[in-house]
Amino acid sequence: MNKNITSILLTVLLTVFAATGFTQAPPPPPTGAGHGATGNQNGGSAPVGGGMFILLGLGIAYGGRKIYRLFANNENNDI
Repeated sequence: MNKNITSILLTVLLTVFAATGFTQAPPPPPTGAGHGATGNQNGGSAPVGGGMFILLGLGIAYGGRKIYRLFANNENNDI
C-alpha cells in the first residue's frame, strides 16, 4: 500500500511540474526584411486551453472510475 501511495504522489508531482514547461515566453520577432517584418507574425493565437481542460477532466473521471471499481471489487472479494 505504501508503494502505491508513493507512485501516485510521484506521478501527480511530475504532472504538475511538467506544466511549467508550457509557460515559456515566445521567441522575439525577427528583425530586418523577411517574414514578420511587416507585422504578420506566425502562430501564437490558437486557443488550446479549453480543450486541454476538457481532456484533463475526462482523464480524471476515467481514473476515478477505475479506482472506484478496483476498491469495489476488493470489498466484494473480502466477504
